[in-house]
Amino acid sequence: MTRVFPAFLCAALLLVLCEQGFGQDLIVEKDIEYAKVGDTSLKLNIARPKSEEDKLPCIVWIHGGGWVGGNRESFQQAIEASAHKGYVAATISYRLTDANQKKPATKNPFPAQIHDCKAAVRWLRANAEKYHIDPERMGVAGGSAGGHLSLLVGTTDGDDGLEGDVPATAPSSRVQAVLNLFGPTEMVSQHKDGPIARFMVEGLCGGTPEAVPEQYRLCSPVTFVTKDDPPILTFHGTADDIVPVQQARLLDEKCREVGAPHELRLFEGQTHSFDGAHWKKVIDEAFPFFDSHLKKKAA
Repeated sequence: MTRVFPAFLCAALLLVLCEQGFGQDLIVEKDIEYAKVGDTSLKLNIARPKSEEDKLPCIVWIHGGGWVGGNRESFQQAIEASAHKGYVAATISYRLTDANQKKPATKNPFPAQIHDCKAAVRWLRANAEKYHIDPERMGVAGGSAGGHLSLLVGTTDGDDGLEGDVPATAPSSRVQAVLNLFGPTEMVSQHKDGPIARFMVEGLCGGTPEAVPEQYRLCSPVTFVTKDDPPILTFHGTADDIVPVQQARLLDEKCREVGAPHELRLFEGQTHSFDGAHWKKVIDEAFPFFDSHLKKKAA
C-alpha cells in the first residue's frame, strides 16, 4: 500500500477533464481544522463551484498509504476535478500508525482512523450551510487504505461502535454512495494472503489475528455489510500483489449474500494501481456512479 498512489488518480482525472473542458470557477480552501484529538489537529481541504447554487452533493476523498503514510494533498486535484463536476469535495487527513517492518506500531491503532473519517463527515454536515452542501447527498471515495476506510464509513452506523466519542445530538456520519479503489475488506485473509502489507495490517490492528481477533473483525468492512448499505462501486486489479483481488471478491460475495448494492469491476492483469487506459475507465464510471446516487434527477 505504500507504493500506491499519490498521483495516479489525480493525473487520470485531469486528463479526462481536460479533454472535456473544465466547467466553472472554483472556491478552494485549505488547512481547515475539522477536529482535534489531544494535540493532533485534523484538517481537510475543500473545493466547490463558485456558483451560489445551494445544496450541492458532497464527496469526501480519503487518501491511501497503508495507514502509515500518505496525505490529503494527494487528492487535491481530485477534489478540484470533483468540484468542476458540480460537487463540493473534501480531501481529509486522519491519524496514521507508526508501524514499520522493524518494530510494531506504538501509536494510533484502529479505530482511530475510522473515528477521524466519520468526524470529517459529521463536520461537513454540521457546516453544510456554509459550504453549500446538501447533507442528505454525501459520498465517500478512496483507494487502498483509503478504500478500506471508505468502505467502513459506508457500511457502519451508530450501532456498530465505531463512531468515536460524540454527543448524541451530533450529525450522522452515514453516506449515500461509496467508491472503493482496491481497498482491503477482510483483514484476516488480507494478513494471510498479502505479505507485502502484513506489517501495516498488524500496525493498524495492534497485533496478529491470533493475538487480537476482535480488532480484525471490527476492522473488516465485510463484518458490517447489510442490505440497507449505500451503493458501492469497487475497482480492483486481478494481479494486485498488495491487496489481493480476493478482497474484492469477498466483499462482493457478502453483498450478494445479504442483498447489499455492490458493483464490482475487475481489471485483468492490473496491479495495485492501473495503467492510463484503465484509470480512464474508472473515471468514466465513477462520476456517473456518483451522479446517479447523489445528484437529483431532473424534473
